[in-house]
Amino acid sequence: MKIFGFVLIIAGIFMLFSNNFSFTTKENVVDAGPIQISANKKREITWPSYAGGVVIAAGVVLVAISKKK
Repeated sequence: MKIFGFVLIIAGIFMLFSNNFSFTTKENVVDAGPIQISANKKREITWPSYAGGVVIAAGVVLVAISKKK
């Protein structure tokens, strides 16, 4: 739990400074036997600015709980 808490804290800090995450996927457009045509499609994940603070708080709680045991 302690390691997961630290991962949440790092992810929360990243989320505070960046409001989105984009990546590219490869999708098949045409698949007709030996002929295959694929295209790269850009995807974007966005989140509200307060979500980073919530994730940091959850990470701090997990680290605090794991130290009590």
